[in-house]
Amino acid sequence: MTTWPILSVTTFLPVVGALIVYLSRGDDEAARRNSRWIALWTTLITFAVSVLLVMRFDPSNADFQFVEKANWLATGITYHMGVDGISLPFVILTTALMPFCIIASWKSVTSRVREYMMAFLILETLMIGTFSALDLVLFYLFFEGGLIPMFLIIGVWGGPRRVYASFKFFLYTLLGSVLMLLAIMALYWNASTTDIPTLMHTAVPRSLQTWAWLAFFASFAVKMPMWPVHTWLPDAHVEAPTAGSVVLAAILLKMGGYGFLRFSLPMFPLASHDFAPLIFTMSVIAIIYTSLVALMQEDMKKLIAYSSVAHMGFVTMGIFAGTMQGVAGGVFQMISHGIVSGALFLCVGIVYDRMHTREITAYGGLVNRMPLYALTFMVFTMANVGLPGTSGFVGEFMTLLGTFKVSIPTAFFATTGVILSACYALWLYRKVVFGALVKPSLASMKDLTLRECVTLFPLIALTILFGIYPKPVLDISAASVQQLVNNYNTAVTAVKAAALLH
Repeated sequence: MTTWPILSVTTFLPVVGALIVYLSRGDDEAARRNSRWIALWTTLITFAVSVLLVMRFDPSNADFQFVEKANWLATGITYHMGVDGISLPFVILTTALMPFCIIASWKSVTSRVREYMMAFLILETLMIGTFSALDLVLFYLFFEGGLIPMFLIIGVWGGPRRVYASFKFFLYTLLGSVLMLLAIMALYWNASTTDIPTLMHTAVPRSLQTWAWLAFFASFAVKMPMWPVHTWLPDAHVEAPTAGSVVLAAILLKMGGYGFLRFSLPMFPLASHDFAPLIFTMSVIAIIYTSLVALMQEDMKKLIAYSSVAHMGFVTMGIFAGTMQGVAGGVFQMISHGIVSGALFLCVGIVYDRMHTREITAYGGLVNRMPLYALTFMVFTMANVGLPGTSGFVGEFMTLLGTFKVSIPTAFFATTGVILSACYALWLYRKVVFGALVKPSLASMKDLTLRECVTLFPLIALTILFGIYPKPVLDISAASVQQLVNNYNTAVTAVKAAALLH
């Protein structure tokens, strides 16, 4: 057991960095340079501390580890932090991707650099806090707090329709969360505690389970986002700066899936079982419908945004299958999608910095001028399709396997999404990378710079490593997933047995 509060240090280090950025004065150019370097070092040190979490984590223990608890509010609401095998991979994903976001913004963000770096560092703290909080009120504060820096990142440094996109993002996610706040109050009145580990082992009355499940679902479905509440996502992605898109796709969307794993399945198992057919239907519609919509897009970012909705459909389907493969596959798919979609948005950002357009028709024949870029883009496109040997395959295959045990029609229809994803991803790649170099402006395009290689090559290595050897991620989460699935199945079986007796 560690003697120093390693989890709180990991969570709040970025805020300290943001404070240093705020205090760093100087003339304009020096202040900008200092802000970038302080932000980069802060994210790297935070990542280094989070690596200690992994090294000291015991994967065979399904309970929460690195637990910190302190009295906070008089009514029994505590500052309670801890991670288990389900939340630790998301904490590491967050700390690992943030340095790439800072490096990606190095040249592209030139106005209000200090404020931009502060927004990212504060956002990192709120994201890590969301995955580590073990008190409902604390979770809610971190979960909702993340809206504010993201709202500013899109609204201040975004594209031409940034104000519209940021307000749409804010209102959609806030409306869903208001219902979750009511459910948190109801759970507190029922159990007289907001402690998440205690609530996981507290029987919630059947009637309250249904309403609480729907209230939490409203919040997480918008965050994920699931069809039909996904319409804010393409707008937010198109208008957000490159690093904003990376964080949005790679980490913020995962909070919805994490919420299902942390609250919906363990606290409301009966409601989760009852509503599983609804989730399966929505997931299949998301997978097929948004893949077809992606085929019709003219903007690169919009296409990747719709593909994210389709990939999240696999996650929700796997989680609510309630099987070991389904839930473990859902966790793996979220981590894999975080790496791959983040990298795809970085790839779009690279050509956008050179040409200042994201229209697919504006490109063609990039392989002639940018062979290295064409290679990296191909790796991530293939991972997005779910090619065996890349991390995208493992997650999709496991979620389909887990769902097949529960609902064969759902697995069958979801598999068509794999074919459709190949259609839109390969169409995009062919349009942008192959063909003749018709436009004179494309002839002067430079290949990847050293800075761009630094952001993309580690992500290529992870994509291929987890595709061939997914054991590290699966092992960390195995014990916690097993415990979650066992508890879920026990609760459902007990109710079915009681119904037979009556």
